[in-house]
Amino acid sequence: MSDTADLRQGIREHLGQFSLHVLLVFATGLTIGSERTVVPVLGEEVLGVKSFLVIGSFVVSFGIVKSILNLYAGKWGEEYGRKPVLVAGWATALPLPLILIFAPSWGWITVGNILLGINQALTWSMAINAKIDLAGPEQRGLAVGIDESFGYTGVAVGAWLTGVIAGQWSLRPEPFYFLAVVVVLAFLISIFLIKETVQYAQAEGDDDHHDANLPFNEVVKRATYGDRTLFAAAQAGHIENFVDTLFWIAVPLYLTSEGLPIAAVGVVVGVHSAMYFFQIATGGLADRIGRRPPVIWGMFLAGGGVLGMVLVEGYLPWAVLAAASGLGMALLYPNLMTVPSDAAHPTWRSAGMGVYRMWRDSGYAVGAILIGLSMEFVNAEAAFYMTAILMFISGAVVYIWMEETHPDFGTHEPPAPATDQVAGSVSQD
Repeated sequence: MSDTADLRQGIREHLGQFSLHVLLVFATGLTIGSERTVVPVLGEEVLGVKSFLVIGSFVVSFGIVKSILNLYAGKWGEEYGRKPVLVAGWATALPLPLILIFAPSWGWITVGNILLGINQALTWSMAINAKIDLAGPEQRGLAVGIDESFGYTGVAVGAWLTGVIAGQWSLRPEPFYFLAVVVVLAFLISIFLIKETVQYAQAEGDDDHHDANLPFNEVVKRATYGDRTLFAAAQAGHIENFVDTLFWIAVPLYLTSEGLPIAAVGVVVGVHSAMYFFQIATGGLADRIGRRPPVIWGMFLAGGGVLGMVLVEGYLPWAVLAAASGLGMALLYPNLMTVPSDAAHPTWRSAGMGVYRMWRDSGYAVGAILIGLSMEFVNAEAAFYMTAILMFISGAVVYIWMEETHPDFGTHEPPAPATDQVAGSVSQD
C-alpha cells in the first residue's frame, strides 16, 4: 500500500491514457458494429440461410462466449493487470475480417463470432475497468458513461458505414476491409501506448475492511443472488440485451422484408446505437441524482420504443422509435453497470463487474434463441412484442427490489460476509 498510497485519480489527471482507452472502446464498438447491418443479410442473401434460428446462431455463439469470458476477464484483470488482458482481446480479433471475407458457409460465420465474443469480452471489460481505475469514485458514473457512449457510438458508426459500403459495392468483401484496419490499429495501440492501471484500484481499497478480498466464488454468489440489489441489476442487464440482440438480428431482417433498402436499414440500426452517445450525460446525471431513477426510466422507454416499431410503418417513424429505444438504453446501460461497481470493494470490483457482465451478456444468447424462435414459428413482429413485454416486467423488478447504490446518498448496504468466510478469504490470499 505504501507504494500506491500517493497515486492520484481523476479524469483530468490522466487525460492522455483515459483518452486512449476512449479511442480503444470506440474501436471495440466499430468491430461489433461492422457486423450489425451486413452479416444477417449476408447470411440470407449470399450464403442462402433461410432459417431465422440458424441466422440467430451466430449471436448465440457470441453471447455464450462473451458472457463466460466477461466473468473471467474481470478475474484475470485483478490477477494479471488490465493491459495483458486488453492486448489478448485485440489479438483474438485479428483473424475475424479474413473469416468474414472468405467464409464459404454460415458455420464459419458462427466460428468468427466466437472470436468476436472473446474480443468484446476482454477488450470492453478492460477498457471500462481501466477508466474506473483512473477516474476514481467521484467520477465513476461519468467514466462509465463516457466508456459506453463512445463504445456504442462506435457500434452506430460501424453499422452505418458498413451499410453504406455494402450499398455502394457489395455485402462482401468491401465492408470487412474497414474492419481489418480497425482491428490492426487497435492491437498496435494496446501494445505500444497503453499503460497498466490496476495499481489505482489497489490504492483505493482498504485491505482490512470486512468486505475486502472475497474469494472468487463468494464474489460470484454475492453479485448473482446474495444481494437483492445486485440480483435486480443482473436480471435487468440480462433482459435489456434482448433489445440489443433484436437490433442485431430481427430489425435488419424485418425492415428489409418491409422493403427498406440496405443503406436505409443501416441508418435505422445506426440511429438506435448512436443514441448511446448520450451515456456521457446519463452517467454524469447518475453521479448527481443516483443510479436507480435513470435505470427505471430507461427500462420502460427502451421497451416502449421496441413495441412502437411494429405499430408504425415508414422509414422516418422507424428511425424515431429506434432512437427512442436507444435513448432508453442510454439511460439504463451505464448506470446498471455502475451498480456493482458501487457495491463492490475495490479489491474485487473488477471481478464483481465481470459477474454482472456475464449475466448481462448471456442475454445475447438467450435473447437470440427466443427471438429466433419467435420469428421462426410466429412472425417477426412477435419478437418485438416479446422483447417489449420482458423489458416492462424486468423494469418492474428493478423498481421493487433495487436500492440506491450511489456512495453519497444511497440506501444500499452490501451484506457483510460471515466471519468464517472472511477468515477463509484471508487464508486463501
